Amino acid sequence: MTRRIIRRKASPETGLPESLSPLLRRIYAARGVQSPEDIDYALDKLLPPAELGGLDEAAELLASALAAQQRITIVGDFDADGATSSALCMRALRAMGAAEVNYLVPNRFEYGYGLTPEIVAVAMVRRPDLIITVDNGISSLAGVEAARQQGVRVLVTDHHLPGDELPNADVIVNPNKPDEGFPSKHLAGVGVAFYVMLALRARLREQGWFQAQGIDQPNLGQLLDLVALGTVADVVPLDRNNRILVHQGLQRIRAGRCVPGIRALLEAGRRSQARAVAGDLGFAVGPRLNAAGRLDDMALGIECLLTDSEAEARKMAAQLDGLNRERREIEADMQARALEAIQQLHLEESSLPTGLCLFDGDWHQGVIGILASRIKEQFHRPVIAFANAGGGELKGSARSVSGLHIRDALDTVATRHPGLVTRFGGHAMAAGLTLDADRFDDFAAAFDAECRHHLTPEDLRGVIHSDGELSGDEFSLDAARQLRDAGPWGQGFPPPVFEGEFDVLGSRPVGERHLKLNLRPVAGQGSIDAIAFNTDPLPEGCQRAHLVYRLDVNEYRGLESPQLVVEHIEAHHP
Repeated sequence: MTRRIIRRKASPETGLPESLSPLLRRIYAARGVQSPEDIDYALDKLLPPAELGGLDEAAELLASALAAQQRITIVGDFDADGATSSALCMRALRAMGAAEVNYLVPNRFEYGYGLTPEIVAVAMVRRPDLIITVDNGISSLAGVEAARQQGVRVLVTDHHLPGDELPNADVIVNPNKPDEGFPSKHLAGVGVAFYVMLALRARLREQGWFQAQGIDQPNLGQLLDLVALGTVADVVPLDRNNRILVHQGLQRIRAGRCVPGIRALLEAGRRSQARAVAGDLGFAVGPRLNAAGRLDDMALGIECLLTDSEAEARKMAAQLDGLNRERREIEADMQARALEAIQQLHLEESSLPTGLCLFDGDWHQGVIGILASRIKEQFHRPVIAFANAGGGELKGSARSVSGLHIRDALDTVATRHPGLVTRFGGHAMAAGLTLDADRFDDFAAAFDAECRHHLTPEDLRGVIHSDGELSGDEFSLDAARQLRDAGPWGQGFPPPVFEGEFDVLGSRPVGERHLKLNLRPVAGQGSIDAIAFNTDPLPEGCQRAHLVYRLDVNEYRGLESPQLVVEHIEAHHP
């Protein structure tokens, strides 16, 4: 499909340091960076815990539980954010002297998402005095009530958008709670958990707890590798506060001061620990960790992050790598089926619906989120992929595009069509839902109508944002290193992407569907190598193309060189 290339406009500079290269000044200005403070990622620049509502109450609740030697059960989500949140709380609470702390992750195929009454029943086998939810709980009205009826106190820590009613928990910590004034609304679940542990440590320090117990006050900065991983893997916007968390975590990883599990997962993904960037966490570590929750049991991922044994970490990382390969195979099969279904739909209706709903009875519940993302990227429209959840229900995973807040859209559909949606929750760009299997067609029609209400045909054209062209002397290893190290780049703070005309000096296929290129900038001198992933070969005889690309550092046999990573090709036909 055709895509628009739009160049980013740089906001007026107000004080970026002259020590920065013109290239970096331009890149930062296009992302709204106005001053040196915006790119100062020192830990003392983190938003103070006092600004996040509910932390005082959470710290008091946890401190009293530790003092009474109560049993604490952590209930997490089954993705990388949930896994890192669970591991972080386990490590922090143990370090602060918790007498008995354990974790429980609902099997997504048996119990669904969050603190359900069913998972509370499972938790009660452990006889907890306190349940802490991490990366979930804000929509768990029935589950929280079930726990309270059993005499169990509940601390909800979450970052998802709340519904109209909040659970009756003892304490709720969520930056997106109504009337919450915390400046950063984009904390991941692991970021919220980190803030809760910071508040607990401060409270225990005030009480003289560490001295009385004869234990060292823990350095919670040692957990920032987990915070960085969960934040990047959950694809939350990297506002300045999140960039601080990710930067600090990456610094620890590069210095070798990370948990063995992250080191082992980087190795499994063939990524350099010493030069790790946010993209390595998002594209190598996160997917392998997520594979456990998608296909099996996230406990494997959590244990990989909890072990202090290098050998055990490597063993579990190998298992997670195997699960990830299996996930990719399942996903490829599902995507082929989905594309076939779309093709049939196109032939019948002459056009795709604005809001696309897809279902196949053989699809795997754990992979529908990734499938929805892939289809959304290909056709640039909101997509919900559904799988059979058993009991006459379908489970859907939704992904959206700019212009449609997907959770709000589901809320509107549910309000206008009572009983159509059993339950839902999520964010602006991603959400999940459940509905009765026999209501799929009704829901698909209602969802498409809601999408058409918000999105125009122009909104459905894919957009590529570019940072303009590079000058001839910027196709250098030094510039590539500058760009790599100037992050962390990610959602809401996108990596630099450039465009330009190139002479094609050579091209050859590599791997299954990749293209190796040798290029010469039309306006420059010399040549540079490039790689285009999942791309068809260029037309025979093609000598020139317009490319959208990233300037990256390629390492081969210990030597570094600049390389273009091509994201879009418009070939000029001979």
